[in-house]
Amino acid sequence: MTPTAPPKTQNYTGPLLIIGALFFVFGFVTWVNSVLIAFFKQAFDLSTVGSNLVAFAFFISYTLMAIPSSALLKRTGFKNGMSMGLLIMAVGTIIFVPAAKAVSYPLFLVGLFLIGIGLTVLQTASNPYATILGPRESAAQRISFMGVANKLAGICSQFIFGGLLLTGANAVSGAATLEKVVTPYMILTGVLIVLAILIRYSNLPEVSEEQDDAPAELTARTSVGQFPNLVLGVAAIFCYVGAEVIAGDTIINYGKAMGFTNDEAKYFTTYTLYGLLAGYILGIVAIPKYISQQMALRVGSILALILTTGAILTDGFTSILCVALLGFAISPMWPAIWPLALNRLGKFTKIGSALLIMGISGGALLPLLHGYLTDTISAKMAYALLLPLFGYILYYAVLGHKKTNW
Repeated sequence: MTPTAPPKTQNYTGPLLIIGALFFVFGFVTWVNSVLIAFFKQAFDLSTVGSNLVAFAFFISYTLMAIPSSALLKRTGFKNGMSMGLLIMAVGTIIFVPAAKAVSYPLFLVGLFLIGIGLTVLQTASNPYATILGPRESAAQRISFMGVANKLAGICSQFIFGGLLLTGANAVSGAATLEKVVTPYMILTGVLIVLAILIRYSNLPEVSEEQDDAPAELTARTSVGQFPNLVLGVAAIFCYVGAEVIAGDTIINYGKAMGFTNDEAKYFTTYTLYGLLAGYILGIVAIPKYISQQMALRVGSILALILTTGAILTDGFTSILCVALLGFAISPMWPAIWPLALNRLGKFTKIGSALLIMGISGGALLPLLHGYLTDTISAKMAYALLLPLFGYILYYAVLGHKKTNW
């Protein structure tokens, strides 16, 4: 028997708190990548493109595993699938221990890839969950709550791992340096295993992510590709995640390229995260009471274009601040794109969710292009890559999400 969504009158507080805890995990292990990029760049004496393989190994798993994750969740159910995802992440984090002992960058990348696989399972389940548990018009507000948990965790990861890995000399390398990751990643492994057990035995309800509000002319469609709002939304997620990773994960190396020391630059990513956090809190208050999720997406896109231009045209800390403030500008994008892209998909909601998760691969591919531009042109001009990305998201906010036919 296919599970159905709980009644709209149900109290969603408990399940949403559990999903919020998972979003905290997402944020912690995702945003620590910015520290790892700078740390491995020094420890292994890598190029910018080489260090950005951290983001590539982590995020490419979303493309490879999104549809298999959807199939897995169909077999196991959300709760068991989430528990399994956490255990896969634990395998990835424990691999950091032998990778440090062997002084092996490729083995670290394998660990990051496995962490990404586990996160793909969790994201495939949790984002539709947050969309479904309540009225659709306030979905962006609920996802904003999840974003607050995500960004608070990211800020914690910056202070913990930035302090552990990037404090001190600018030129570090070798096995002794890599030993710094062993203890924190062993602790992280233990936390993930405990969370997996708690989720497995929690009271998280099973729901169906399929909607029953699609009109007849849409339910008659035979392919997910017949929904322009979804297809264009996948491209918007691709652009957004790539832009977010560039804004957050490259800012430490950008600061060092601008002449700041390790001790000065190690917390620059927290500025981006503070901006994201402020934007999510504003979204919780304002959406949909004062502003629609569509309008928030438009305003955020325009502000992001302005700030990117400012980062390119200014110097020193002002330029870095423009990059960091992108966090505030892009904060409405993820919460708004998801419900707009999944709107009225009916029986195609499951595969639509998987395709949106695949769009997260923007975080794998676009930072590599940014790294190439940094190495071949300049650290500052590489941020011009963000202009067409935000330009496309603005198109989706104004016109793309409204398209019902090609």
